[in-house]
Amino acid sequence: MTSITESFPRRTSFFNQVLTILLGGAILFILSVLLISGSYQLWFAGRIMPGVSVAGVDLSGMAQDGAALKLSQNMVYPYSGLILFRDGEKYWVASPAELGLVFNSGGSVQAAYQIGRSGGLLKGLSIQVKSWRDGSDLPPVILFDQRVAYAYLQKIASEIDQPVIEATLTLNGILVIATNGQNGRLLNVDSTMALLNAQLQSFSDGEVPLVIDEIAPVIMDVNSQADILRSLLSSPLVLSLPNPQTNDPGPWTVEPAALANMLRIERVNNGDSAVYSIGFYDSQLSPILDEIETSIQIKSQNAKFIFNDETRQLELIQPAIIGKTFNREATLTAIQQQAFQGVHEIFVEVNLDPPLVGDDAQASAFGITELVSTGTTYFWGSGEERIQNIQTASSRFHGLLVAPGETFSMGDALGDVSLENGYAEALIIYDNRTIKGVGGGVCQVSTTLFRAVFLGGYPVAERHPHAYRVGYYEQTSSGAHDASLAGLDATVYVPLVDFKFTNDTPYWLLMETYVNVAARRLTWKFYSTNDGRIVEWNTSGPQDVIPAPEPLFQENPELGAFEMKQVDWSADGAVININRTVIKNGQVYFADKFYTAYSPWQAICEYGSGVEDPKARAAEKGLCQP
Repeated sequence: MTSITESFPRRTSFFNQVLTILLGGAILFILSVLLISGSYQLWFAGRIMPGVSVAGVDLSGMAQDGAALKLSQNMVYPYSGLILFRDGEKYWVASPAELGLVFNSGGSVQAAYQIGRSGGLLKGLSIQVKSWRDGSDLPPVILFDQRVAYAYLQKIASEIDQPVIEATLTLNGILVIATNGQNGRLLNVDSTMALLNAQLQSFSDGEVPLVIDEIAPVIMDVNSQADILRSLLSSPLVLSLPNPQTNDPGPWTVEPAALANMLRIERVNNGDSAVYSIGFYDSQLSPILDEIETSIQIKSQNAKFIFNDETRQLELIQPAIIGKTFNREATLTAIQQQAFQGVHEIFVEVNLDPPLVGDDAQASAFGITELVSTGTTYFWGSGEERIQNIQTASSRFHGLLVAPGETFSMGDALGDVSLENGYAEALIIYDNRTIKGVGGGVCQVSTTLFRAVFLGGYPVAERHPHAYRVGYYEQTSSGAHDASLAGLDATVYVPLVDFKFTNDTPYWLLMETYVNVAARRLTWKFYSTNDGRIVEWNTSGPQDVIPAPEPLFQENPELGAFEMKQVDWSADGAVININRTVIKNGQVYFADKFYTAYSPWQAICEYGSGVEDPKARAAEKGLCQP
């Protein structure tokens, strides 16, 4: 039986023998590999390893110079290759070399030579085996000068790029000129360069897409606005009253040529967008709107009546007039809106202003029940022209009504004193002279109204006396002069000088005027309801009298030979104080004073050539006497 101690040395000896064998084999293998690799390296010293190629050109076993020559002969892509760029029907073809691509044969050979000679013994051996077995094809080393490619693409851009064209809308007379917008085109050189670089790296022919940015105009289409303008200018614009009646003004026609001058065409920007706005210039429409306003504007007028003293009722003598006011803003809005909707006849906007008193007014409802005041003046010695003016002016007030609480303006009711309104030229006081002018005699009417107001106990809001004492206003029914009437006159010179009074009663007041030419008398009547007021008054009469200056005689070359005429009349200056007290229900309702300071006035006679002694000649003719 073998013991344990005997068997252990035997096993140890066996393992050692196996280990020695294995270690010796590994060393032998390594030495073999080193021998083979060294021999392989030695065999291919200065030459490219087997299986190595560049861009498909086999360089196995070739020295670097020969490999470089072979590559140069075979790598003709930079010169023979084709790169295509296309934009619609336009195209451009260039070789890679024209685009800045250069083949680096030396660099490519150097890269091929390094295959299997780096990375350590085992790695290098592995690469050598793999290349020998499977082959190793390297990409060529190229140089790409992007500045050349950029310049080439910029040349293409010069043929492709188009500026953005904005739409335009203008007028040439009545001709509408509309040009729609056009998209801009811009070659994106940077993006195209990236695609070109990828294509050149493939070392193959191909098409490189051109990256073109489309830039839209802010306003592309103006056809709709152009159509609106053409429609507007195709025929005249007619402005008229709605439901026109006989004798109504209008219509007002604006021809296309005039319309074109009124049109406004503006580009309106709104952030990134914009539109063309069309409309009318308000200032250009103003002249025709002014004309319409002048034609339409009618002030409302109360109906005019007279009071029948027997029936105690009102009798209509002039129908009421409904006022019309031109609504300028509403008409302007209608034109701005409708004209651009194809409407060629547009109604102007009119506001109606009904009067306070219609044709059906009843005396009792207005508190017109009796005669409450009368004023009378005389005009003996007046010529036909002055009488005509008295009749014309007083007729304006016949039948007028004054509302309770209203302050009545004689100037407003009188209106324009002109030849067109029925007045004649007669003597008037102007600029401290008595001259011939339109409306002489109107102050006879204002003086008569003042007396009706004064005697009726109504408050006077505005009154202006004459510059000097006028004989007409101190006349009696017989033509004699009454100095107590001095200071009871009032002058009116529209629009600078007015006479105003206030109807301070709760009743309407009706005025009637009557001219008796034969009696040379003007009478002004007030009809209303007597509220019990009583008027007491007194006058100082003329005081501080200043005699009139001596008459003035002056030559007038416009007069005929030996002709003479009196153009101004003398009057003594004086100061007059009149006190009025209005009593109501036994108490003083109000009291007022009227102070008048008349200037002394000089008589003036004018004479033509040949008059040697004007004063004597005037005495003969009864002119310019003290």
